Parts: sequence; structure tokens; C-alpha cells
Amino acid sequence: MTLLSIQNLTLAFGDTTVIDDVSLTLARGEVLALVGESGSGKSLTAQSIVKLLPSNAKMSGAITLNETTLSSLGEADITAYRGRNVGMIFQEPMTALNPLHPISKQIIESYCWHNKISPKSAAAKQKLAELYASVGLQHLADRGTIYPHQLSGGERQRVMIAMAIANDPELLIADEPTTALDVTLVGQILDLLKSLQRTRNMGMIFITHDLLMVQQIADRVAVMHQGKIVETGKVAEVFKAPKHDYTKMLLAAAPSGSPAPLKPNASAIISCDTLSVTFPVKSPILRRTLRVVEAVKNAFFTLHAGETLGVVGESGSGKSSLGYALLRLIKSEGPIVFLGSRIDTQTVQQLRAIRSDMQIVFQDPFSSLNPRMSVGDIILEGLRLHEPKAANHAARLEEILAQVGLTSDMQHRYPHEFSGGQRQRIAIARAMILKPALVVLDEPTSALDMSVQKQVLELLKSLQQSHDVAYIFISHDLRTVRAMAHQVLVLKRGEVVEQGDAKTVFAAPQHDYTRKLFSAAFGAAK
Repeated sequence: MTLLSIQNLTLAFGDTTVIDDVSLTLARGEVLALVGESGSGKSLTAQSIVKLLPSNAKMSGAITLNETTLSSLGEADITAYRGRNVGMIFQEPMTALNPLHPISKQIIESYCWHNKISPKSAAAKQKLAELYASVGLQHLADRGTIYPHQLSGGERQRVMIAMAIANDPELLIADEPTTALDVTLVGQILDLLKSLQRTRNMGMIFITHDLLMVQQIADRVAVMHQGKIVETGKVAEVFKAPKHDYTKMLLAAAPSGSPAPLKPNASAIISCDTLSVTFPVKSPILRRTLRVVEAVKNAFFTLHAGETLGVVGESGSGKSSLGYALLRLIKSEGPIVFLGSRIDTQTVQQLRAIRSDMQIVFQDPFSSLNPRMSVGDIILEGLRLHEPKAANHAARLEEILAQVGLTSDMQHRYPHEFSGGQRQRIAIARAMILKPALVVLDEPTSALDMSVQKQVLELLKSLQQSHDVAYIFISHDLRTVRAMAHQVLVLKRGEVVEQGDAKTVFAAPQHDYTRKLFSAAFGAAK
């Protein structure tokens, strides 16, 4: 039975068409995955169903839900369908949730509004308890007033799901619901969504840029490219024999390959022994230390020129703290030897002399690039600071732009004029222009489409070979770590539970926690 029908949907902003003649159908109880890269029109297609569009959008075509033509309804009438017949889970819960309201109020708000009851009524309280239980948040039911910032990423996403299913909708739209989550949490959220969809017989549109995730949850898949549907079909058929070149490209974009072989007798770049990082938790008034949180406990390793250490673990495991400690950006205990000299005892002034040899690339390039500076000034900033008297700044800029796949004329543009992948290339160029011996890569591909991820990983490998630089590659995406790392270090709550040669660890993980991570990332068969 057809639940949703989209026929010849076209959406334009001014003279620019962003959705071009899209037609889709969804049966009751079916999961349709809508996949494609950023900017392909996935989210706008889904938002068009309930007209969650900017005021300047011009929409044509027919959208029918259970024989009701939603596309012909006015704002007052379509409001009755939002949250009742159609539930939506947004990509970033911290943005979608109101930081000023308790989560209990936000979960039950739509239910009370559509049923015209008070949030304090017995019916509302009973419904809230049911919703907590249905999404696995029973432990929060008796904790009183809780705000979004007090929850983990997985708990916030479960709150979003509870809000979306509060009125037992016929259609559930999940817009990239696992993008910012750890690999183990991704599996939990996918299992939860699939369970709710089956038990409630909902139709679901699952929006993602990760084709590998589609296999775990969807019945059918529709591939979008530049506002058009280029291929549709059953998941197994599309994955086995993709017809469109774009679909083939997406399937081939999954991180793969292995790191380049190490050069014999490579020199040691950095090593640490019993490295520990602690953070004191102080009282809000007298600032007395209440307890000490151990972010990293007794880590040790040696990293050589041209070698990559993959640091993996869930959020809060201490991955970034380890990277920042090695760069002396936060305090730590235990010896750190960089280029033959101990740096853990050096002063800030002494560290300035070696700062050009150690660089970092952050997770979100847009927030790490100064929006008021041109690309050329951003890339040259460190070079001007560390080598102010060098006469070849312009030549070095041209060289590094070419190495990261950007053209010379781009140096005069600003960060907002570039795509996410291009901005990450700019961030990499800023780090590599100084010809450092060590670069810490802190989740450098997690915010990128899979095809762009592959490009960035290939770029990093190429630069590593040409510059003989050592990488500390921090990530919760084990597929990218497997493609990049020579060594692997697995962290759990600050403790190193497993480490060693990457091929050995990936082939036969010894610790239960490592096996759990690998199972979530690669499936039970790995």
C-alpha cells in the first residue's frame, strides 16, 4: 500500500533550480534510503513533504500522503500534519533542541499540542514515560529536570527520536541521524530506528551520505545527484549492479587501501612514556578540587618519519587530549621526546622554537579558518610568523596550493566561498606549508562526504610520502584508520586497552572493547 507519493517535485530559489523533477514512492512499513553528497537536495526533498522551506522557495509538483495532497495545503492546514502524521529527526540534536527547556517538556510538547492537553495532565505524564521507555531512556525518567547539554550525544539523539514518534506518525523522516555519533552509538541508533519502524509499521525516509549504512537499515534506495534522482531500486540490486556512474562512484568511495610501506631506518619523530593527562573538577564557588578526571592514563609509543599512528575510541575516551598533550597544548605528566629532545619540561618560550615542526588539522575546517582572512593569508600566517625573513613566501604558497589540489587564483578568496572538502584542503595546506615533522589530524574527515573523504585521505598519503611527515590520526571511523595507519592505539576512558601493528590489530583484535568497536564498524564478520 502506497503511503507517500512524490510526483515531479521541482524546487527553485529565484532562477536557481535545486530540486529537478523528482518522483518517489514509499510503501507503508518500508524504509527508503535517500543518498547523495552534500548539496544534492536530499534534505530539501524531505522538507518539501511538510513544507519546511524558506519563504522564497518556489515549489511545484504533487506530494500525497495517504490520499491527502500535502502540496496543495496552506500553512495553517499543513501544520496539523507536522509532528502528527509526519515525524522528523534532524541531523544535529544540539541545534534542534532548545537549550533553555528541559528535555521532558520538549519530548511531550508536540503530543500535547496536537491532542490539546496540558503537559501536567496524567495522560501527558503517562505518554512521556512510554516515550522514555520506547527509546531506551528509562534511566532519565526519575532524574528530574534535565537539559540537553547534560546528555551524551547518543542520549540527545534518542530524545530527538522520542519527539518524532510522540504522535505515532505514519511517516518518519530521519535526516542524517547518526552523523556525529561514535561507531558503537551508530549501531544502537540504527537498531532503535529499525525496531520502532517495524513495531509501529511506519514508512521511513532515511537520509544519509554513507552508502554502507544503507545496507543495515533500508529496503530500497534512491540516489540523488545535483537535485535529480539518478537511480532507484532495491538495496541489494543497486549495491550488486549499480547502473549510474554516480552510484558507482559513491560505492567506490568507501575508505580502502593501506598505508604506504615505511622507509627503512626511519628516524624517530616523537615518543612518550607513561603519558598521563588529568583534569581537576572544581566546586563552582570556592573552586576547591572535588575530584580528578584521568583523561589519559600511562600512554606510550614511538612514531617514526613517514609513519601514521591511528588513535581510536569513543567520544570521551581521551583521543584529542592525547593529541593536545603531545603538542604541549595542555598539561601532562610523563616524558615526551620530540626530534631527540624532551619537550615536556620546556617553557612556553622554548616551545615556540619548535612549533613550526608540529602542526594540527582540526575536525571542522570552517570553524578553524578565520572568515575575515583570505585563503592566501590563512595559509601564509604561520610561515610569516616562523620564517618572517624568507623571500620565497609567494613561491611556497603556489607550491602548497598545487600539492593540495587548489588553484593559484583561490588564494584571493575567503573560506565561505569553498566546499567542505576544499576548506579541509586549505587547513591541510596551512599545516604543511611549514614542512612539519609531525601533524596531528583530529577527526579530519568526519564532517565530509565519503567521496571527499577518499580524496582527502589520498591527499594526506601523498603529502606524507613527499614530505616524510609523521601523522597522529585521531578518528572514531575505523575504516579510515585502517586505510591510513601503520600503528593503532585503542583508548577506552583514557586507558590504552590495545595497541600495536595496525594489520595485526585489525586482523585479530585481542581486547573485548576493540572487538566491540570493530564489530560495530565492519559487521560481525568484520
